[in-house]
Amino acid sequence: MFLKLLVAWGLMASCVVVHAAGVTTAMRWLRRPSLGMNRFWPSIWLFIRLVGWLILLHMGEIAAWAFVYAWRGAMADLTTALYFSAVTYTTTGYGDVVLPQEWRLVGAIEALTGILMCGWSTGFLFAIVSRMIRSDESVPRS
Repeated sequence: MFLKLLVAWGLMASCVVVHAAGVTTAMRWLRRPSLGMNRFWPSIWLFIRLVGWLILLHMGEIAAWAFVYAWRGAMADLTTALYFSAVTYTTTGYGDVVLPQEWRLVGAIEALTGILMCGWSTGFLFAIVSRMIRSDESVPRS
């Protein structure tokens, strides 16, 4: 059990590293002065890119958990492991596929990690919207 919890801790740490690197990269995009954040369509395009990028990060994190489940034999194959991992990470929890008993606490840690990573993404998007509102309010109106 201790070894499996250590694996879960390592996967959680990997998710934090991936997410931190991904959000930092996205923050660099936002520093460019040519983003046109006060105009409608450039703002929409920015959000499409950001949300796409965040989903890509989440998919990579989900895949990391799935590869470990498949590699360690906790799931029958990679396809099932990817499905289970996505359902667990997003806390959807259909329950049609479950981990063997000795892996269930690892699944719970994946769900907690997914909640935190999704919350981080939500907070990041909220900060961007707040920044855009502040920026828009500082533009003089005629």
